[in-house]
Amino acid sequence: MAILALVLVVSPIIIVLVCNAVATIQVYATNLIIKAQELKAEQRRSDTLLFQMLPPSVARQLKHVQEVPAEFYSNVTVYFSDIVGFTEIAAESTPLEVVRFLNSIYKLFDARIEHYDVYKVETIGDSYMVASGLPDENGRKHVSEIATMALDLLAGSSVFAIPRRPGERLQIRSGIHTGPVVAGIVGSKMPRYCLFGDTVNTASRMETTGEPLRIHISSEMNEALSQVGGFETELRGLVEVKGKGVLETYWLVGKQGGITRASELDTPGFFEDLQPIFIRRFRASFSH
Repeated sequence: MAILALVLVVSPIIIVLVCNAVATIQVYATNLIIKAQELKAEQRRSDTLLFQMLPPSVARQLKHVQEVPAEFYSNVTVYFSDIVGFTEIAAESTPLEVVRFLNSIYKLFDARIEHYDVYKVETIGDSYMVASGLPDENGRKHVSEIATMALDLLAGSSVFAIPRRPGERLQIRSGIHTGPVVAGIVGSKMPRYCLFGDTVNTASRMETTGEPLRIHISSEMNEALSQVGGFETELRGLVEVKGKGVLETYWLVGKQGGITRASELDTPGFFEDLQPIFIRRFRASFSH
C-alpha cells in the first residue's frame, strides 16, 4: 500500500516533468528551424553580394577550394568607356553632386548590361570596363554581345544632364578590342577578378584615342564583326596609338535593325529611380 501510494504521488510529478520537457524540446526545435531559415537567408544574401564582386562560377570555386588558378582565354572582347571632360565636371561640382552623377550613370549602365552575356570587370572613377567570353566561354558570341551593348550604352548615356551645365548632355568615349587574355583572382583582403594582356591594353587605347559619342574599334574587332555580320562600321584610318605604333582603326556606327530597348528606355524620367536588376534581386532575397 505504501508503494502504491508513493507511485500515485510521484506519477503526476513525473508526467508534469515529462510534459515540460517535451514542450521545451518543441520550443527548442521550433527556434532551431527559425534560426536555420535565417541562416539560409543570410547565406543567400552574402552569396548575392559575393556574386556581384566576382563571377558566380569563380566565386563558387573560390568558396570550395579557397584558390582559383589564373586561366587563359583565346577569344575575349573587352570594352572601355569614360566620360568626356569628367575632370572639369568634378572640379565644378560638389562631391555629393559627383557621386550622384556617377551613381545615376552606372545604375543605367548596370541595368542595361544585364541584358547581355557580359561581365562587368570594374569601374575606376569615370572609367567603365566590361568583357565578354569569360569566365564562361561563349564561342564567338562575345563579339556581337559587346558591340550591341556598346551601342546600347551610348544611346542611353545621352539622356543625362551634366551638373551645373544646363542644357549640356553627357558624352562618353568608348573603345573595343578582341583577342586573348589571362584572367584570375588578385588579392586576398578584397579579391578582384582581373584581366591581363595586350588585348586589355589595346581596348583601353581604343578608348583614349577615340572621340566623344563614338565607338572606336580595332581592325581585329572590325574583322570579327564582319564575320559575325549585322553591324555597320566605317574606316577611321591610321591612328598613332601609344605603345602600339600606327594602327588602322574603325568606328562602330550601328547595328542592322537598331537597338530595340533604346527607344523604350531613352527618357530622363525613366532613369531617375532605375535600379539594377541585381539590387532588386538582393532586396527581394532580403525581404524573404
